[in-house]
Amino acid sequence: MTIDRAKEIERLLTLTFAPSELQVKDQSHLHAGHAGAKEGKGHFEVKIVSDKFDGQGRLTRHRMVYDALGTLMDTDIHALRINAISPSDG
Repeated sequence: MTIDRAKEIERLLTLTFAPSELQVKDQSHLHAGHAGAKEGKGHFEVKIVSDKFDGQGRLTRHRMVYDALGTLMDTDIHALRINAISPSDG
């Protein structure tokens, strides 16, 4: 089930950001017994590099990722660690 979630996260982020780099890691196993795990939701880490983040601050970038994931944030994701990078960040 979490493999499908990770693939759906990857699909949505690819569709929205056309990233030059994207890594989605399911870290749910590290949070066994945590409230989100009891609810059946997952813990994920995302590293995404996209031109769409140019000129955007960290908070805006995170909001952009949340918006791209839409209802998954309510239904399937309990925690999400985001590293959103612009190629121009240098």
